[in-house]
Formats: sequence, C-alpha cells, structure tokens
Amino acid sequence: MLRRDLTLAWRRRGDIAMPVLYALIVTMLFPFALGPEDTLLQRIAGGVVLVTILLAMLLALDAMFSSDIEDGSLEQLVLSPQPLALMLAMKILAHWLTTALPLIIISPLLAGMLHLPTAVMPVLVLSLLLSTPMLSLLGAILVALTAGTRRSGMLLALMLLPLCVPVVIFAAGAVAASQQGLPWLAPIAWLGAALVLLLVLAPLACAAALRIALDA
Repeated sequence: MLRRDLTLAWRRRGDIAMPVLYALIVTMLFPFALGPEDTLLQRIAGGVVLVTILLAMLLALDAMFSSDIEDGSLEQLVLSPQPLALMLAMKILAHWLTTALPLIIISPLLAGMLHLPTAVMPVLVLSLLLSTPMLSLLGAILVALTAGTRRSGMLLALMLLPLCVPVVIFAAGAVAASQQGLPWLAPIAWLGAALVLLLVLAPLACAAALRIALDA
C-alpha cells in the first residue's frame, strides 16, 4: 500500500510541488509586507513558518482519499481481509512523506528568508518533525468523516484548524524559547507524547470514521 501510494504520487509530481511553491511564495511576501527589519522578522519567523507549512499541508489534505473514492478502491480496501487501520496508516504515511517531508526539507530556507538565527533552526525542524505527522493524522480522521461530501475542502478546513491550535502553540513555543535562550524541551516532550497517542489511536479512528462515511 505504501509503495503503491508513493508510486501514484510520483506520477503526479506537480501535486507534490504545489504546497512547496505555496510555502515559498507566502514566506517571501512577509518581508515585503512588514519591512526588512531583522528584529521583527526574527521574532515572527518561527510562527510564520509553522503556520505557512500548516496551511500548505491543508491544500493537499483533501486529496488523501479522493482518488481512491472515485475509482472505488477505497471500498475494496474496506472489504479486504487486511486490517483497515494498518492500511490507512500506510496511506497517511505516504501522504506525510509526499506533502510534509518536502516542506520540512525547505523549512530552513523559509526560516532563513525571515532571518531566523541558525542556532534555532534545529529546534524548528524538530518541532516540525513532531507536529506535521500529528496534522496528517488528525486530518486523515476528518477526511474520512467527510469522504464523499460535496465541498469537503471548506468543511475540512473549518474542522481541522481549531484542532491544530494546540499543536502550533507548543511548536511555536519551543522555537520561541530557543530564541530567548530558555529551556525548550518541555514543549517538544508534549508534542512527542501527543504524537505517540495519535499514532496509536488515529488509524483506528480513521478506519471507524471511513466505515461510517461509506455506510452513509
């Protein structure tokens, strides 16, 4: 399942590049809008990069199961003898690898455009490595709930953004604490604990939500 989804994503390489281009363009606009003052840009750099990557991931979230619903393969997946939660976990992992991982790779470039200190960038990357899988897992549950719904993209955004607020707060808090020379491991630990919890529960909840959506 993982190899299949990665192969399909590679055939649609333009869809992979779209969130990356979106993040680059949005980040480039902030210095033009706020001015070239280094102090101001450094203060907001962590939050801007986190929110930009969150919104860029949201662009591709609606397509996580859409092609499978259109060709009927998702219904076959539900009826297959393999554990549905495990199969969906592989689909979520493929989505994270093709959507979030390229954004994490370019995150130092985005942060550098906003003059974030180099010493803080490892904390930013670590917070993204913990927070972006959580966004994919939470988004997968909501995508499964809204499967087959018209205009599900707007509904998905309205449901997901409030759930992302704690994730962004802890991730931005770790980056801000590192910038100020304060201990930053506590927010990272909370993110790690929440990620472990979601890794266990989210595929099960996604499978249940998908069965409910398809039965409806």
